[in-house]
Order: sequence, then structure tokens, then C-alpha cells
Amino acid sequence: MTHGENTGYTLPGRAESYWLATTPESNYPALSGDINVDVAIIGGGTVGITSAFLLKEVGMSVAIIEADRIIKGATGYTTAKITSQHNLIYDRLISKFGRAKAKQYAEANQAAIDRIEYIVRSWDISCDFAHKPAYVYAGSEESAQKILDEVRAARSLGLPASFESSLPLPFETYGAVRFNRQAQFHPRKYLCALAREIEGDNCYIFEKTRALGIEGGEPVVIKTDRGTIRADDVIQATHYPILDKPGELFKKLSQSMSYVLGLRIQETFPDGMFINAEEPTRSLRSQPAEGGELVLAVGDGHPTGSGNPTHQHYKQLEDWVRAIYNVRSIDYHWLTEDVVSEDGVPLIGRLTPDSEHFYLATGFGKWGMTTGTAAAVIITDMILGRDNPWVEVYDPSRFREISELIAQEDLPEVEPGQGVLVEKGEDKMAVYRDPQGILYTLNPACRHMGCTVSWNDADRTWDCHCHGSRYNARGEVIQSPAVYGLLEKKVKEQNQYGDFEE
Repeated sequence: MTHGENTGYTLPGRAESYWLATTPESNYPALSGDINVDVAIIGGGTVGITSAFLLKEVGMSVAIIEADRIIKGATGYTTAKITSQHNLIYDRLISKFGRAKAKQYAEANQAAIDRIEYIVRSWDISCDFAHKPAYVYAGSEESAQKILDEVRAARSLGLPASFESSLPLPFETYGAVRFNRQAQFHPRKYLCALAREIEGDNCYIFEKTRALGIEGGEPVVIKTDRGTIRADDVIQATHYPILDKPGELFKKLSQSMSYVLGLRIQETFPDGMFINAEEPTRSLRSQPAEGGELVLAVGDGHPTGSGNPTHQHYKQLEDWVRAIYNVRSIDYHWLTEDVVSEDGVPLIGRLTPDSEHFYLATGFGKWGMTTGTAAAVIITDMILGRDNPWVEVYDPSRFREISELIAQEDLPEVEPGQGVLVEKGEDKMAVYRDPQGILYTLNPACRHMGCTVSWNDADRTWDCHCHGSRYNARGEVIQSPAVYGLLEKKVKEQNQYGDFEE
């Protein structure tokens, strides 16, 4: 048992992920010497194992290399919700990326649920797979409107969303988004079964083998501490990519830490998976377990390297759970760390548009079960030369376009939570960076009569001095006479003549 330093607080339960505690550790060999395969995959988590499984199905030879043991990284510490409901995301995606790309995101994740279920049923995998409704609830009256906006946005994209006025939770809520036919499972039982299907027929899993570098060319050369792998294509399926050839993507990714308690309660846990719309985040789901149902309480997230001492976050989470349930025991506690992209959408695809044989998948935030599966499908299709309808929204190159915009248009540095009106000649742009680092570039022309809005630093709004229209920081209208939000200002790129164009 671990003790909080100089606090008198004892961290409850075993310091171990339930998924790791209830499955045997794998024991695949290390690479020994040099090999040649069609596709080399760096990382043995959800993306790596699913990609290898799909590629082997179509007759390709693959090799996974894992620095430690497979499914012990981020995947081994997940909360394992299989859902296209990623908190309140779809209203924001429509506003930020437009309806077409938001629909790509929605369809990719909903299809990932179906793909996982198909694999579970077809290969008869015993992994506690079960359909559950997923809820995002308003824990305060201030969040109620966000819930309604999210229901409308999700339904407009064809997602199985509905509004629920009350929930079977032991505290007051103010409405919720419900997604039907979502799911949960035991991720290690599922992925270990897939791994057993990969080995053989010139397909390999190598553990205790660390990638040291990747060299371009045909073939691609992956140097490891145990030998060299030559392959036609390479997939970086690590938590954080080890190679970023232009050196730009690292600036667009950050780390986030959350805390998990595996506990047992006197009450019967309701059917469903639950997460609130506010900070700090509080998430609840159940898991069938030996000795009775286990409840996973998750939350108190913060950027890695900041926040209170670790024991305080666990204590706050424990205090919250004990305030709403009669807790019989807390059996496990563990940390989960996620990579978050600047705009909240994962990076999936080619490292750069011209890096034909280099692929990566990262930045899943806290939703790696579906986005990781979608990533495997997208990258597999790209390697095989098949069209995939979801490539565009996840394209890692989208960040370079924003970086080019900032450099080319001499945009000032915008701190998180701040807005700036930029003027360059007759061209104007309203720029806002939210607290998570996501950059919004807007046309500052008021949608009422076209006057230029200005930034209100006190209220964090865009205000029009002509007739009083006001918009929130992301450009959504909050006060008439305007009835439509500010338009997105598209990124401009430099053409071969040195001019800027849309």
C-alpha cells in the first residue's frame, strides 16, 4: 500500500490497473537480428495490435515492436469506454471544422464500435463486451444549454443521441446527452486475443525491443537495440511519436493526467456510462469482476507536471465517491495519461503529405478505444491504397497549415484564454486561443451589418460597437441583433508566386 507523503492520507487499494491485474503478462520474444516485412509497427497498444491484425487479414507480413510488454502502456490504464460520445465535442467540431469534417469524426468513431463488436463476435473473444448507453450530464444549471446544443449537433450528424431530463444517479443533474448502443469491455482480454492471431505466417510481435530511429527510403529502415527491421511502410503507434521529421507536431500535443479508483459499492450501479460536462471531470462506469461488480470512478485530470500533489487528487476523487455512494471497499487505484492534440482531434495518417511510407496515430485525448480502432482502419486503408472517407478530418498536416498562417500573416502570440484582433492592410482576423490551446481564427465582420467586432477582455467575448451584437470567444452569437455566429477565417497558404490565397 502506498502512503501520501507527510499527509496522513493512505492511498486506497492496490496501486495497479484492474486490466493488468486480471490478465497474465505477455511473453513474446525480443527481436534477434535483422528481418524484412511489409509493415513495421512501433507500439503494442490498441492502434498497433489492431493495425497488425487487419493487415495480416489481407495477407501482409507485419512486425510489432514494443519497448516493454504489449498492452501495458496507455491502453493498459484506460477506462475502456467504447463510445462515439467524447464529452461535449460535436457542437464544437461543427463550429471549428464545419459539418462535413464533424460528420467524418462521428462516423469514424461510430464505425469503430461496430468494428470492435464484429471482431468480438466473429472470433468469439471473451472480453466482457456489453452494450451500454453513454451519458454526458450537466452537473450545474450553467451547463444545461451546452447539453441541448450537443444533442442538436450530434443528431444532425446522424449519431444515436437524445436528451434525458433526469438520470439514475444519486445527485442532482440538469439534463444529459444520451448515446444509445455504445459499449464497454476488458481491453486487455480483447487485445491479447487479437495478438494471438497475429503471430505466425511471417508476422511477428517482438517485446523488450526499443526503436532507436527511423530512416526513410525504400525500404524504410527501423533501427532497434536488438536488430534492424526493413519494411515498405512504418506505423508509429506509440503513445507519443518518436519521429516528427519537420519538428512541428510536438508543439501541437500535450499530456494530461487523470486518476482512477476501482471500488465496490453497496448500491446497484445503474445501467450506463456517465461523465459530467464541467471541470473537474467525473466519470463513472461499472465492470463485472470476481467478487462482485467493480465501479470505476475517474477524474481530477490536469496537465502532466502541474496540479496538486498526486495524493490530493486521489483524495478528492475518493471524497466525491464516498459522498454519493456507500463504498464497501476501494480495491485499485491507478493513473492514466493521455496525449491531447491542440484542437481536440487525433492525428492519424501520413506524417507529412509527401511522406508516403510514414504513418502515425496519436492525440486520442481520453477516447482511445474508438479513435485508436478508427486509426487502425484509416491507416490500413491508406497502406492498401483504398479510399477511406475519414482521412481528411484527422490529417496531421492540418496543424502545419495553422503554423504557416501564424508565420505568414505575422500573427502575435496568443495566450490561452485570450483573443486578439489582427489587422494587416485591409485584411482582418479575430484570433482566440482557448484554455486547452485550441486556436480559433474568425472573420471579425459582425453577421448583422458587417461592422468589425472587438475583443472584450473582461467577458472574453467579441463585441460589435455598431448595434450591440455579441459573440462568445469561439464566435457563437450570444446577443442579438445578429442571429448567426462569426464565420471561420480560413487558413491561407503561400502559392508559387509568393502570394497568399484561400
